[in-house]
Amino acid sequence: MTDATTLNWWHLLCAIAGLNLIAWTASTAWLNRQRPDGTTWPHQRLQLLLSALYVLGCGYRSFLPVFDVPRVVMVDSFASSVIVGRTVATIAELSFAAQWALLLRGGALATGHRPALRVAHAIVPMIAVAEINSWYAVLTTRNLGHVVEETLWGLAAVLSVMAMGGLWRRVGPRGRTWLGVAIAAGVVYAAYMFFVDVPMYWARWVADQAAGRNYPSLSAGIADAAGRWTVSHDWAHWRTEVVWMTLYFSVAVWISIALAHVRLPLRPVRWRRLGRQ
Repeated sequence: MTDATTLNWWHLLCAIAGLNLIAWTASTAWLNRQRPDGTTWPHQRLQLLLSALYVLGCGYRSFLPVFDVPRVVMVDSFASSVIVGRTVATIAELSFAAQWALLLRGGALATGHRPALRVAHAIVPMIAVAEINSWYAVLTTRNLGHVVEETLWGLAAVLSVMAMGGLWRRVGPRGRTWLGVAIAAGVVYAAYMFFVDVPMYWARWVADQAAGRNYPSLSAGIADAAGRWTVSHDWAHWRTEVVWMTLYFSVAVWISIALAHVRLPLRPVRWRRLGRQ
């Protein structure tokens, strides 16, 4: 069944993906013209590279949306399969997590705030574990894996907010502007994860258990994720995914692009001292 509402939403995702690519390109060109001082430019250049992976990954998934567990797609193609989409998502999400870790690490080294440095070092391993649980969920269709995954993302956001709060008194007015926006975004994101996303996946897990659902093994799940997909433009199949996908492929991408514009006031002495620890 072809639903106009579904198609309009899909076209919106595609338009956003195109605008995001233009925004990243313009952002990169602007930063290259500005070329900030040598201490902060390597940090921003790495942020741009990580952001590129996230922008491209989100763009790919916007053009080829996948509802992982039920194997529902918009386009009848292997490129839309769960195995491909999940691989793209893993690379993109680890890149986004690395952006946050890089930002926290730079702020911690610039200000000498060791708790923030510990959080920075924990972010990527936490999200790596979240990605493993995501793969477990999509291959075995056990939504419990998504519960763990989203809980870890939410916890990473809470720890990041706490770390940025610890940096507040150690930075100047410009730094506080960035921190204020980042803290606000982190609080909203954590609230969404713990009050919307995690309960949603938990409810799906409970419903599956109550229905006595049979779950495939990992090996069977790999074959299924690579070779089975159902093309559907029915709004009933997609409506539960609309909010998070739309925000994920728009606002999260804009945050990723913006992170490259943060200039860190590095202090070489503290950098060396903390860097050896």
